[in-house]
Amino acid sequence: MPVSRPTLIAALCGSLVLAACGGSDSDRPFATLDGKQPLVVGHRGAAGYLPDHTLEGYRKAIAMGADFIEPDLVATKDGELIARHEPNITATTDVSTRPEFAARKTTRMVDGVAETGWFATDFTLAEIKTLRAIQPLSDRDQSFNGQYQIPTLREVLDLAKAEGTKAGRTIGVYPETKHPTYHEDNNLKLEDRLLAILAEYGYTKKDSPVILQSFETANLKYLRARTNLRLIQLVDGDDYDFKTGAVTFAAPFDRPYDWTRAGRSELFGSMVTPAGLAEIAKYADGVGPWKPYIVPVKGSFDASGKMQDVNGDGAVNYADASSSTPTTLVADAHKLGLMVHTWTFRNEAKRLAADYKGDPKAEYLQFFRLGVDGLFSDFSDTAVAARQTYLKELGR
Repeated sequence: MPVSRPTLIAALCGSLVLAACGGSDSDRPFATLDGKQPLVVGHRGAAGYLPDHTLEGYRKAIAMGADFIEPDLVATKDGELIARHEPNITATTDVSTRPEFAARKTTRMVDGVAETGWFATDFTLAEIKTLRAIQPLSDRDQSFNGQYQIPTLREVLDLAKAEGTKAGRTIGVYPETKHPTYHEDNNLKLEDRLLAILAEYGYTKKDSPVILQSFETANLKYLRARTNLRLIQLVDGDDYDFKTGAVTFAAPFDRPYDWTRAGRSELFGSMVTPAGLAEIAKYADGVGPWKPYIVPVKGSFDASGKMQDVNGDGAVNYADASSSTPTTLVADAHKLGLMVHTWTFRNEAKRLAADYKGDPKAEYLQFFRLGVDGLFSDFSDTAVAARQTYLKELGR
């Protein structure tokens, strides 16, 4: 229907006023790949508040506004997929206090490193269900230890659907296949089991509320040939060089373990070069780099080369370093059509660079402004609050 001249003039004036007030979505779009607001992923649930990888933790992250929840996946002896950070469940369950499982303590090789403890691959799901989760970080709340069961992937998917229905929004699930080579060596290959379960829930398409991630490459290529779900190549490192701001490398955090097995000498850092990103774009939809690949951190050094105790707490560590000039990683990845999802954001002052002055929102805002497409947080409520601040900056 034709628009009358007065109506058209009024509409144009209204648009100009809206733009002047910063209310136009087109004036200041998000710097993300798709122009949508960046995702907040509940890292291992609500790890800052409750033990990792519990239904209660995932539920809390959703209640705090997380868009996705992240279950790390390992397999039991009978081939069930459960949510644990590592095959070695010593640090995240009460298994060491259970006399009935004392004889299960053993030493296994995980990514070329000998680990002693109790391993999910030596337990049936029924046995795992008798265990309870504990908080692995001693400086976090230990009062919930021993209360919550270890969930299966199906239970996590069911929770996401149920809580999404209650909240009136879609809750995504972001599984990580943990140590694929280890599981394959133990005849418990993860990928086919994972895809079969996801297919039961109808999660087979690129727009399904599921993103899959891994630090290894061969299993992502295997998945790419079998699913249209979005895939993310994780990029790790061992530590920081506080003089240069560069990520440092030491086994087993020097390269994907399937590269080590194949005799490849390249390091994780090679993945975030333009050439490395171009290679990732052949089989994945995005890259998941550790934060310092995007914003390096550097310390202050005196004339003798000694790093300064900036916060005066008597220790020299990460909290005495400051963020430095961002790299071009986000822009480089976006040029190739790759999403960038970075990790892990935490609230504690000792886990924040000094220039954030104890304010975790300052760190989030820096990364949001750089255009990351998503981030993993132990404190989804803080991440969501920081995103709201970012939205206001953009006039949204």
